[in-house]
Amino acid sequence: MLVNLDTHDGRPLYLQIMDEVRRAVSVGTLRSEDPLPSVRELAGELVVNPRTVLQAYQELEREGVVYVRRGQGTFVSPGAQREGEERRSLARVVAKRALLEARRNCLAVEELVSMIQEVAAEEQDDEGAAR
Repeated sequence: MLVNLDTHDGRPLYLQIMDEVRRAVSVGTLRSEDPLPSVRELAGELVVNPRTVLQAYQELEREGVVYVRRGQGTFVSPGAQREGEERRSLARVVAKRALLEARRNCLAVEELVSMIQEVAAEEQDDEGAAR
């Protein structure tokens, strides 16, 4: 499945779909000129209203990530896979989301950054121990 929605995420579903498509482009799961599932097909897979998927696709088209060929479907734009720029954009989206959650939970930026570093170090230690 191309898109996974998180029911615990407070963001609107269309934004989650957009982020998942951007992520797929960034990591190379979707490449230039690859077709996206039809609106109905993706809505059926995700069990969401087709208008939700349509809204996500329209926003992605405005951003230049995808384009529509009438009668053929929605495709990844040729210029969408600018690795450095796209990865930076993806990192920015993730950082904003983390910062928003931190603020909602009354955590200071320093606490968030410190905890991210601590968790990353723990995961590195766990990976090393597993080898």
